[in-house]
Amino acid sequence: MEIQETARDGIVCFSVQGRLDSNTSPGFEDRLFAAIGSGSTRILMDCGALEYISSAGLRVILKAAKELKRQNGAIVLCSMREYVREVFEIAGFDTFIPIARDNTAAETLLRPE
Repeated sequence: MEIQETARDGIVCFSVQGRLDSNTSPGFEDRLFAAIGSGSTRILMDCGALEYISSAGLRVILKAAKELKRQNGAIVLCSMREYVREVFEIAGFDTFIPIARDNTAAETLLRPE
């Protein structure tokens, strides 16, 4: 899995490519929580190139969402392929983690009002 991390206007964007599973989720978790630990509370996860996500990947996202909520922050996911989105819907994650159509829509959800 490849992870690109960029920051703009107080939003940290993680673009993930490949598989987010038990082999790759620890590395992603380390990067995600390093950003949160350094004060980032608005996280965008671009899933456009995410090919697969397992329960281990879902766990990392759930853990981050809980921590960000505790800090009055948020994580928004975007650009999901239909079959990846189905995993989030079946797991019920779409009920408490926003899933946006694209980066622009996700950034709008993350901007303070």
